[in-house]
Amino acid sequence: IAMTTALQCIDNLKDHNDRVWDVKWNPKGTLLASCGTDKSIRIWGKEGNKWVCKSILQDGHQRTIRKVGWSPCGSKLASASFDATICIWDKSSGQFESAATLEGHENEVKAVAWSQSGEYIATCSRDKSVWIWSVDEEEDDFECAGVLTTHTQDVKDIAWHPFEQIVASASYDDTLNLFKADDGEWVSIASLGGHTSTVWTVSWSKDGRRLVSGSGDKTVRIWQRFDPGNVEGIATKGENPTWKCVCTLSGYFKQPIYCVTWCHQTDMIAACSGDNSIVIFREENSSNNSEPVFTAISSAPNAHEQDVNSVAWNPVIPGLLASCSDDGCIKLWNVDVD
Repeated sequence: IAMTTALQCIDNLKDHNDRVWDVKWNPKGTLLASCGTDKSIRIWGKEGNKWVCKSILQDGHQRTIRKVGWSPCGSKLASASFDATICIWDKSSGQFESAATLEGHENEVKAVAWSQSGEYIATCSRDKSVWIWSVDEEEDDFECAGVLTTHTQDVKDIAWHPFEQIVASASYDDTLNLFKADDGEWVSIASLGGHTSTVWTVSWSKDGRRLVSGSGDKTVRIWQRFDPGNVEGIATKGENPTWKCVCTLSGYFKQPIYCVTWCHQTDMIAACSGDNSIVIFREENSSNNSEPVFTAISSAPNAHEQDVNSVAWNPVIPGLLASCSDDGCIKLWNVDVD
């Protein structure tokens, strides 16, 4: 595969003493949170030209921390753990402190994400459910606003729409589901089938009209929203939008794709896999038609020594990508932005 853009490793952060499961940037792009099987969260910040570990958050969980998620204001961080709880960490005093523990899932919590409005947190679990938690205005109280049980297997990932109160979930049952609030009740509005194995990961485009997913079937899929009346014979006015797979990217990975993330600055998609690789995709010039063409513009075949579990675009610095791996390392990459 001919690649047109360089993917250059610019830093290697080693402080975790075991597998690193997830990395997430804060909204300002100044801090990077990482978590893993060592039951700790590390907060990384820049000092001079180097990224260093600024603080270690521990004693919040009894088991592996699978995912983390920042609040839109950046003053709080949520962590999801195999101990079936979600911990809320608050930095308003200057240092991160454990402020709340959310309980309700029956077993491992696989992902946590804050809505863009800050009003909700979504969590998902091996117990096959997606929970929506409402956050009160002072953000020190969290209540369950909905329990969604449409998946038939372990729910692996969740992602909020960039500006609507819609959440997407990815599951071991090979599907993606979309949920939204309807008259105060959270309901399923779509189930997207097409993958032939576990859907590990989901991410939204900047305009919220597309989703990207990655699967154990080693494909990346792009899904597009068609509003009622737009698709002949499928939807009529007043119904929910229809979602269709408009692009399938295959042949790039030899193992399951564990994370995909859509950059809202450059429109590039980063994907990582159990084959130790990272690949960057970008849409070729198109008029947002129904069948877009995405091509791989850059790759790092041996990005890490073991499975790459997560990739995350910096929200402020174009082309800055973080990755983490079973090898215990976090790497920072620079992707040329044309």
